[in-house]
Amino acid sequence: MSILVNKNTKLVVQGITGRDGKFHTNKMKDYGTNVVAGVSPGKEGHIVDGVPVFNSVAAAVQATGANTSIIFVPAAFAADAILEASDAGIELVIAISEGLPIQDMIRITPFLKLNGTFLIGPNCPGIITPDESLVGILPGNIFKKGNIGFISRSGTLTYEVVNLLTLNDFGQTTCVGIGGDPIAGLYFVDLLERFENDPETIAVVVIGEIGGDAEEHAALFIAEKMTKPVVAFIAGQTAPLGKRMGHAGAIISSGSGTAAEKIAAFNKAGVPVAKEPNEIPILLKKLLKIN
Repeated sequence: MSILVNKNTKLVVQGITGRDGKFHTNKMKDYGTNVVAGVSPGKEGHIVDGVPVFNSVAAAVQATGANTSIIFVPAAFAADAILEASDAGIELVIAISEGLPIQDMIRITPFLKLNGTFLIGPNCPGIITPDESLVGILPGNIFKKGNIGFISRSGTLTYEVVNLLTLNDFGQTTCVGIGGDPIAGLYFVDLLERFENDPETIAVVVIGEIGGDAEEHAALFIAEKMTKPVVAFIAGQTAPLGKRMGHAGAIISSGSGTAAEKIAAFNKAGVPVAKEPNEIPILLKKLLKIN
C-alpha cells in the first residue's frame, strides 16, 4: 500500500510550459504517472507531451478531476501557485521550486491548513510510490517496489540511500523527499504516522540533517507511538557552528540543531543511527532479522 500518491493520482503540472516543467512532465509520464493537465496562464489550448494546458488550476480540476499538483514555478510566484492549487480543491501539492521566501511560507501555511491541503516541500525532489506514481524530479530507475518507507530532508542523499536499499533488495512502499527549508509542509512526524498505519510498510528509513528540531520530534514520536522499526542517518556531523550547509534550514545556531543532539535523541528512542549511508541496509537487516 502507498501513502499520498498511487495509481489513482491525477496530476496537474503548474508551470508545464517552462523548461523544467516540460522536461519532468515527460519523465513522470514515462514512469507511468497519470498526468492529466498542465497550467500556464495565457497558454490554454496548448498541448505539452500530450497533456492539455489550462489557464488556471480551477479550470484544470473541473475538466480533468485532478487531485494532486506539482509546482514548477519560479520562487517569486510559487507561493501563490500553491495557494491557487489549494483554492481549487487540490488535496496534495508537491512544491519543487527552491528559494521560496520564509515570509511567503508563513503567509500561506494557515490557508493550506484551513483548506485541508497537504504540502510536500518546497525545495524538495518530490515523492514516489514505485511502479505506481512518480511526482517530482526523482530518478525512477533506482526505486523498487517493496515494504520499506523512506523519508529524507536531503535530495542527493535520497538518491544515494535508495540506491543502496534497492541494491540490497530492500524495495520501498513510498519515498518522500521533504526538503530542508525552515518552513515546509508534511514533515517527519506526519509521514511516520502514515507509514505506521500502512499495513505494507514493515520498517522506515529516516534521513535527517543538522538544523532545527524536527528529528528530535520524530524521535519522540517513534518512542511513544511507533511499533515498526526505524533506521536513521544524520547528515552534517562535522558541520561548524553558524555555517549554513546546503539547505536553508541546515544551520546550527546557539548550540542547538547539532548532529550529536539528533543522534542522541534517536538513540534514546531506540533507533539505530548509521555512521555512514552504506550502513543503513546492514542495520535494517539486523532489525528485521534478515541473514
